[in-house]
Amino acid sequence: MSAVLEAEALEKRYGSDVAALRGVSLAVEDGELLAIVGPSGSGKSTLLHVLGTLERPSAGTIRIDGHEASTLSERSLAALRASAIGFVFQQFFLLDGRSALDNVADGLLYGGRPLGERRARAEEALVRVGLAHRLEHRPNQLSGGEQQRVAVARSIVGEPRILFADEPTGNLDTVSGQAVVDLLRELNRGGTTVIVITHDRELALDLPRRVELRDGLVELDTAA
Repeated sequence: MSAVLEAEALEKRYGSDVAALRGVSLAVEDGELLAIVGPSGSGKSTLLHVLGTLERPSAGTIRIDGHEASTLSERSLAALRASAIGFVFQQFFLLDGRSALDNVADGLLYGGRPLGERRARAEEALVRVGLAHRLEHRPNQLSGGEQQRVAVARSIVGEPRILFADEPTGNLDTVSGQAVVDLLRELNRGGTTVIVITHDRELALDLPRRVELRDGLVELDTAA
């Protein structure tokens, strides 16, 4: 395997006295499934934003799918996110007035694909996450677990190399949460690199690799 994501000596500072990341280095191989875990304030969310190119680091380098992110313009970074990175957040961020199909199809708007193609690919993604029977349902007609599955479908409709799942079970009951974890495992078996950001140590311990953060530093990486 080769690294699909490489981060070297990442730092992220807010102002002059807040260091959220303090020299984080991490390499993620293509096809890995891992958890980045730590308590509140450990730097997990900041690391997600930096690794996902939503924020630029104050220092250090990130290489994603062969691209040196620090040298890319904002437009090129947005294109890289659209083609190589998917995000699933604790909040579902679904549009209430739109069907599950259209919520997922909207994930392809940046690519400029015609509506028919977007909807066809959205249907494929929803079938993949087990929601073939909910295509025309709106978010208020779906359970929490189903809404998270729609969010997962939206994140994978562009077939990203890397999927970041930020506290994907945080708003779900135990049964629905486990179903989402099982879905992430299934996507990983299909070849997607999956990085789960969580404070749930039980979930982290159940994944093949665990990276523990504390105070902006990598405290443990089981791959090492």
